[in-house]
Amino acid sequence: MRSVVRWCAHLLRFAVRFALVTAWVGFGLLVLATVFRLVDVPTRDRINNWWSRWLLRWCGVRVHVSGRPPLEGPALLIANHISWLDIYALSSVRCTIFVGKRELRDWPVLGWLIAGVGTVFIERGSRRAVHRVAEAMRERFQRGQLIGLFPEGTTSDGRDVLPFHAGLFEPARRAGVPIQPVALRYLQHGRPSTLPAYIGDETLLGNAWRVLGTTGISVQVIYLPVVVPEAGDEDHRHAMAARVREAIRREVCGGG
Repeated sequence: MRSVVRWCAHLLRFAVRFALVTAWVGFGLLVLATVFRLVDVPTRDRINNWWSRWLLRWCGVRVHVSGRPPLEGPALLIANHISWLDIYALSSVRCTIFVGKRELRDWPVLGWLIAGVGTVFIERGSRRAVHRVAEAMRERFQRGQLIGLFPEGTTSDGRDVLPFHAGLFEPARRAGVPIQPVALRYLQHGRPSTLPAYIGDETLLGNAWRVLGTTGISVQVIYLPVVVPEAGDEDHRHAMAARVREAIRREVCGGG
């Protein structure tokens, strides 16, 4: 009997939240098709920030921020990647334009939103694509925007940090913008949880069924000190990537 009651409660929460999220996504698409065409980049960023905060509320996900986020000027955020929620968790603090794999564009509905707010898509395995992405990153830095990068190249369950791909550290280093590590950790009722992890062959709807139907989910967004090149680095890009990964990994694996 208890399992039936729990399942019914899960279903009810999912149904209510899914309806709210669907309506909010529809509203976001309307804003993209209308308001975004009429306002400047700073206003677009503020709208994105506001919309992301409310999306997470409709999902039942709380955000806890620590450290010093870059609240103005260009910077490159480097974060570990666990869930589709990561994008909105970071943008709920300050609008973040992401570099993402081309497959994200094919996500149902959310792919349109991700593309509409200016995400830079990259075709994996293409050197020309990396050059085009680097140019797009430089343009956004010149506008004073914040760029987010998940250099693991895929999601994990959040218990460790996968190896980093260092290629897209270079545009930030050459532009002289801060490179700031960010550690993401998901909790349920205050304890580390892998429940929100979007990994393997799971569908977006299947993951949403778990996340939207449960309670007590929160995400810690931990802004770590900016990493700068050190004297004697033989390869700035790879050396910086290694230091950033180690900083994030210490927080993810050793955080309380």
